[in-house]
Formats: sequence, structure tokens, C-alpha cells
Amino acid sequence: MTTSRQAAPDTPTQFRKVLIANRGEIAVRIERACRELGLSTVAIYSDVDRDAMHVRYATEAYRVGSPPPRESYLRLERIIEIARRSGAEAIHPGYGFLAENAEFAQACHDEGIAFIGPTPHAIERMGDKVVARRTVLAAGVPVVPGTDSERDLTDDELQVAATGIGYPVLIKAAAGGGGKGMRKVHRPEDFEAALQSARREAESAFGDGRVYVEKLVENARHIEIQVMADTQGNTIYLGERECSIQRRHQKLLEESPSVFVDDDLRRRMGEVAVKAAQSVDYTNAGTIEFLVDKDKNFYFLEMNTRLQVEHPVTELVTGVDIVKEQIRIARGRPLSRSQDQIQITGAAIECRINAEDPYNNFMPSIGMITAMTAPTGPGVRIDTGVTTGDQITPYYDSMISKLICWGDTRAEAILRMRRALSEYRILGLRTTIPFHQSLLDSPRFLGGQFDTAFVEGRFSIDEASYPRPEIAAILATLVAHRARQEAAQIVRRNERDVSNWKLASRWDRMHRRY
Repeated sequence: MTTSRQAAPDTPTQFRKVLIANRGEIAVRIERACRELGLSTVAIYSDVDRDAMHVRYATEAYRVGSPPPRESYLRLERIIEIARRSGAEAIHPGYGFLAENAEFAQACHDEGIAFIGPTPHAIERMGDKVVARRTVLAAGVPVVPGTDSERDLTDDELQVAATGIGYPVLIKAAAGGGGKGMRKVHRPEDFEAALQSARREAESAFGDGRVYVEKLVENARHIEIQVMADTQGNTIYLGERECSIQRRHQKLLEESPSVFVDDDLRRRMGEVAVKAAQSVDYTNAGTIEFLVDKDKNFYFLEMNTRLQVEHPVTELVTGVDIVKEQIRIARGRPLSRSQDQIQITGAAIECRINAEDPYNNFMPSIGMITAMTAPTGPGVRIDTGVTTGDQITPYYDSMISKLICWGDTRAEAILRMRRALSEYRILGLRTTIPFHQSLLDSPRFLGGQFDTAFVEGRFSIDEASYPRPEIAAILATLVAHRARQEAAQIVRRNERDVSNWKLASRWDRMHRRY
């Protein structure tokens, strides 16, 4: 882990051009916010992204490298060089890639470029999960029982600690996230094999094989709190997001507010989240993730020192544009709202539409999007970075879009999401739309009776309802043909070849008395 040098500016920073060190839908999302603020944008692209939507939307764009991330979007020095060459005074990292890289944030500060995110110190402290646990524990934040040693424990020491904590336990990578380097262990005899597997995966994914052990909280919910903090010392929370619908630790659907969280629990979790952020002098947007058991006891899980994929649901229920707020903070300005001005209105749900086959163990589906019709209408928002003719490649994540629906109540948001999913048409590859449609019909989901184990343990798509491909193709053709017929309008040529307006005008002139 690098030792970062504190260099965050406390004085207002004026910038007119922002480089977006990312791709896909989040790059487009940031570009739109910058455009509304009157800021110019600089896009970067790999060879396979040359014609991507985020490149077309930007004011200017620069090639960053070949398709693999390590040769393009993870090239720290190359991105800094492009920022200098383009004259960009600020960099927004989005999420993923270099968003939680303390070295990248420090390089921006060293070059006099505003980093639209937290300080290198905060990223470093919260990026190491072991250090983060110790930091928030010292601030009085409740954590899941686990190993909190200041030194790296040996394999034997970790096994002894696991016995002391009590099975089942969870082995987790000290660096990174997204479920990489994570293993559940229910029996002592399985610990050694799971430990070595977790270390190998962590080393491969993050270049850091360190792990720690914590108690596995079973039947828990994954609930996160959005926090915002400015450089004037103001820190607020924007309510919670329910993120328990996940598979292999990857979120599939998020909603706000959570049907499980009451006003008192929301306030207590929000206050603890603020305390956790303040423990590292946090600034900009961040997310504190919690595990909450069935008795509503909550425990700190980790902090994401960046913008979250699921931030739109919070924007819809609070009315706060989080990306614009990030830019405002990076300019040294105070938060636009205080805590007492944050109100939760209605309910919002987000479905992650991925290029995966839910009928085949969510296997990735790559290729060209031959046709795409996005849903519209009241309460519907779609964030995407692709359109018809674009390619889904194996080099990056499989997300096609984020479909978000808002309603006065959770029931209305669900109804709107059902309608929007039924209108969504994506041809050329398989997507997770059928999964979301089945999920929104599930009585347990509708009743809010789910946890992090729900999708993998108590839910499955009814494969009997999945038609044979040839039948589906015939039905789709018939539906499309009928829709074209109903939309067609045939205008016959007037026999006199003169419009009725002209005929009426002539008749009026002929019968007018002077």
C-alpha cells in the first residue's frame, strides 16, 4: 500500500474543463452533468471504444491504449499526460478502474489537477479493509466481530482466530471489493482450502493477497448509506439504499428507501455513517455499507470512497444531483443542502440490465446490439452508454444500462418498473431483463421478505415459462408486424389534387357578399 501525501486544496478551485477517467454509462452520466454546468469534457477511449457513446458526447476525446484495462483505463501516467495535453483542470474517476486508487488521486494533486473525489489519505485509509475496520472501530462505529490486528496474520493465526470468532466465518480480501477474494466457511476442516483460494484470487485481482476473517452474519440485509461531505466540515447523509438483491456479492437490483428500515433505524445508521466518514476527514461523495440482521442490529461492512453504481435511486428520492454536488465540492464550495433539508419523497428502484443469460447461470453474452428500444414515460429514467450498433466486448463489465423507476409509493415504483421492462427491447444478445421481470413477480420480493441469500437460495426463474427459441422468434415477428400495421397511415391523393383548405377558401370567396 502506498503512503499518500496529503495535498487536498482547501481554497475554492475554478475549473472549466473536466477529464472523465472512465467509460460507458457512468462517463455519459458525468458528461451530462458537466454540460448542464457549462463545463467542457474530455473523454478517453481504448481501441474498441473509439465510436462509443461517451466519446461522441464529449467535447474532445483522446486514445488511451489498447482494449485490456491495464493497457488503457488503468494507465495512470497516460491519463495524467492526456489531462495536461488537453488542458483539463479536473478529473472525475467515476466508479471502478482508478476511482479508489490513492496513488492516482495523489498524482492529480501533485500535478495541480482537481480530483473530483476524496483525498488520497481517505482513499488509502478506507481502501484497506483491515485499516478501515480499525479506524471506524476507534470512532465508536459497530463492526462485525473479526480479526483487527495491526499486523498481517499467518495462516495458522487466522485459523485460530476463526475458531475464536465461531463458525460460520467469512474470509475477505484486505484490498479491493466486488466479492473478489471472499469465501464463506461453515466448517473448520474447510478453512485451509478456502483461505488459500481467497489469497490466490485476491492476489490475482488486486495484486495483494492479504486477507482477514470476520463472523458471517447469516440472513442479513445489505444496506448502505450515501454520505456527502464538503471542505468546510459539513457532512450529511442522504438516506439508505437496499442492496440485498445480489448474486455472488454482485448487486442486481437496488431500491430506496428500504422496506425494512424505519425512521429510527435510518437516523441511527445515518448518524453512524457520518461518524465513520468524519473519522478519516472525508470529503466528497462516499458510501458506508452495513450488514443488518433480522433484529435490526447493524454492523459496518466497508466504505466505498467513490460514486456508487446505484446512486440514481438516491437522486430520485432526495432530488439531489450527486454528480453535480461532487463537482461543487471539488470547487471548494459548501454543500447545497443541510441535513434538515434532506427529505425522502416516494420510492425508487434500479435494475441493472446486464449482457448475461439468466437461464444459463448468468453466462456473459457478447456481440453487437442489433436493435434497442428504451422505455420512456412518467417516472422512468435510463442511464446507458450504448445504443444500436454498439458492441458488448469481453474486456469490460457486461452492464448495458441502469433502468430506474420512481413512484409515490414502492408499489407504484414496482408497477412502473414492470411496465418499463416490458417495453425494453434489446436484440443481438441475451440480457437480464427476464430475471428482473420474474423477480418483480415474486411474492417474497413484493412483501420485502428477502436478504443477501435470497437470489441464490430461495429464488429461481420459472424455466417452464421460457419458450423454445423458434416459437419466441415467430411470436416476436408477428407482434412486430402487427405493430407496424397499426402504426401505418395511408394518405390517399385527393381526386381534385387540391387541399380541402383551398376548396373551403374558394367557396368562401365565391359566396362572400361585398
